[in-house]
Amino acid sequence: MVTMSRATEDYLKAIYTLAHHGGPVTTSTLAHELGVSSPSVSAMLKRLEDGALLDRPDHRTVALTAAGEQAALRVVRRHRLLETFLAQVLDVPWDEVHAEAELLEHALSERLEDRIDAALGHPTHDPHGDPIPPRDGPHVEVRGTPLDAVPAGSRFRVERVSDRDSAALRYLGGLGIVPGAELTVEEQAPFGGPHWVRVGDDRHALGPTLTQLVHGHVVSS
Repeated sequence: MVTMSRATEDYLKAIYTLAHHGGPVTTSTLAHELGVSSPSVSAMLKRLEDGALLDRPDHRTVALTAAGEQAALRVVRRHRLLETFLAQVLDVPWDEVHAEAELLEHALSERLEDRIDAALGHPTHDPHGDPIPPRDGPHVEVRGTPLDAVPAGSRFRVERVSDRDSAALRYLGGLGIVPGAELTVEEQAPFGGPHWVRVGDDRHALGPTLTQLVHGHVVSS
């Protein structure tokens, strides 16, 4: 049995997050994500594996078991509910709620979690467009098409904006590139140059660092 400490919850959430951003989850990617040493990661992964929360498909990668994913989703749910509460009730800017929720998510009881959920009207998505897992039942984590893969001439509806870079969030929010916004991809400069997009009457150049953070879908004309 694994004790659900703050560190354990951080690891489970990090594994879940990395797995759903694509690419293999390894000791090195986890160490980078959490800002800890590889030996520390190896020790925690061994505890998670012994507690049946983690599988090792091969000698390099790790994956959550069904029990591990359910435990991770409980943390993800608390985090995204807290982000929504902070943004909607306390008017915390969307580029600040992630860091605040990181601090609060480990102390939130199920009773208070349910009260926050009810007070917010049972929201389905957080301020960045990330889906909030339900208390019970299935959860689908769909990221949509990244903006950097959208061809020129397309109308694009923003559904999710990654909360992993607060400075980028603040910049994109200032341009009006938020969940629910529609924009036009006008062109991409050659040789890896920026995407030129139009938001309302304004035209902006977005480099790959930004376009990879924005996900959604192409709007049919």
